[in-house]
Amino acid sequence: MDIDWAAVAEIATAVGTLALAVATFVSTRTANRAAQSAEKQRLEALRPILIPSQWADPVQKISFVDGVWLHVSGGRAAMEVTDDAIYLVLSVRNAGRGLAVLHGWSVPPRRDSPHADPETVHRLTRDIYIASDYAGFAQIAARDPSAEEFRLLKAAATADAFWIDVLYSDMEGTQRVITRFGITRGPGSASEEWLVAAARHWNVDLPDPR
Repeated sequence: MDIDWAAVAEIATAVGTLALAVATFVSTRTANRAAQSAEKQRLEALRPILIPSQWADPVQKISFVDGVWLHVSGGRAAMEVTDDAIYLVLSVRNAGRGLAVLHGWSVPPRRDSPHADPETVHRLTRDIYIASDYAGFAQIAARDPSAEEFRLLKAAATADAFWIDVLYSDMEGTQRVITRFGITRGPGSASEEWLVAAARHWNVDLPDPR
């Protein structure tokens, strides 16, 4: 029987091409998975998450641009209300692995209100950074008595509880998070002590965990 070597060569070439294509596909897929895994690990290393600081954390003395100073203890908030301005400081801790860069804040009217659009929050007048596993602060000042945020904060000063949303990100600004902090009055209706708790976290740029 005569063998058609030309046909055999064509078949061998086709098989080789197919094997090469399969190997290229597998290699590309593996490389993509490796790249995705490396990117995920990189983002995790940069990701911050804010929670209330510990009660044992030291007292912080925080200044505002108009000369007002507030002292805030660990795990608590401090507030001062005047006719023209309302000052609020929350003692918080970064429980994430990356540097937290604070951007702004908003005042939700109710505990279950949706968070504000990140582009509409009240922007901070100075940069605030909190390193991983360090205590820091979120600083809030409302100076426009005609604004809704001023009205909400003034009402909060005489309430038993209110909420503050804080917008922050990693140092690259690629993983923005909004944390809703609940601030409740300490024991006793006349107490001037405010306690801080983290009520909810929202991922702005990534899928939410729930």
